[in-house]
Amino acid sequence: MYRIGIDFGGTNIAVGIVNEHLEVLYKSSLPTKKDERSVDEIVADMATLCLKMVDKVGIGLSQVDAIGIASPGVVNSKTGVVEYYCGMNMNHYPMAAILSEKLGGYQPIYMENDANAAALGEVLAGAARGAKNALMITLGTGVGGGIVIDGKIYDGFNFAAAELGHTVIEKDGVPCGCGRRGCWEKYSSATGLIRMAKEEMEKCPDSAMWKLAPTLDEVNGLTPYEAAKAGDEAAKRVVAKYQDYLACGLANMVNIFQPEVLCIGGGVCGQGDNLLLPVNKQVMAEQYAKTSAKKTKLVIATLGNNAGIVGAAALGMR
Repeated sequence: MYRIGIDFGGTNIAVGIVNEHLEVLYKSSLPTKKDERSVDEIVADMATLCLKMVDKVGIGLSQVDAIGIASPGVVNSKTGVVEYYCGMNMNHYPMAAILSEKLGGYQPIYMENDANAAALGEVLAGAARGAKNALMITLGTGVGGGIVIDGKIYDGFNFAAAELGHTVIEKDGVPCGCGRRGCWEKYSSATGLIRMAKEEMEKCPDSAMWKLAPTLDEVNGLTPYEAAKAGDEAAKRVVAKYQDYLACGLANMVNIFQPEVLCIGGGVCGQGDNLLLPVNKQVMAEQYAKTSAKKTKLVIATLGNNAGIVGAAALGMR
């Protein structure tokens, strides 16, 4: 049995083919370039990568049991339509139908919100394996949220649930693409970390961050962490501020949902215990049920960039 999982992100489109054990056999990716081209062109790349995967395995598309797409935004999992995604101004876009057309009418194609799919992937094959109630927070271009309750994805009556990154943690804060101000994703995404690093660098021309990134355009999520490890005080302030916002939001999630496991994933999680230990300490201090014998386990997702691929590929198995 083979299934294909497509992880459509704001930065990259990743496509993988998995076996019956949800192991990723092959995967490939392309830059999304969402600001430079139409969604139809992006879906054409998805189709190209799907065909590349079956060619790698040496089978035909007819031998693929299902294709799943993990997409950002409000995704109607019944119709395969992206109802709304502010990152690309997508409204009622029939992504599953368009991909089917570009693959010569291939069916079935399933769809789900990307963070929901990643959460399902971690529950079925990752850090939350075996948990009935789990949360997944993805720290990427934005902050995605995935909710699994009693083993099933929870997406609300209108498929718009789990937009956890759009909970406000800084009233009247940084404007967000969703129309609100001070959304959690503006402070705890990789994009937010980069923004805060740039702001601190502009205030501190002697910061070691400038040695790692000679221009502001070269700043990435590693810049403040690497400089902080070298003892740079400005970088330490950025890291502390970022982790404070992250922990604040995670504590909110624990207090609302009390999941067995709360997974965090994304590139910044490559920092491992440098990120997890201080954040977990703050989350434990801020959670409401401090005296409860059972506490949420905060873990770093183990599937890494494969979480969305695995979760998307598994959608038809629900």
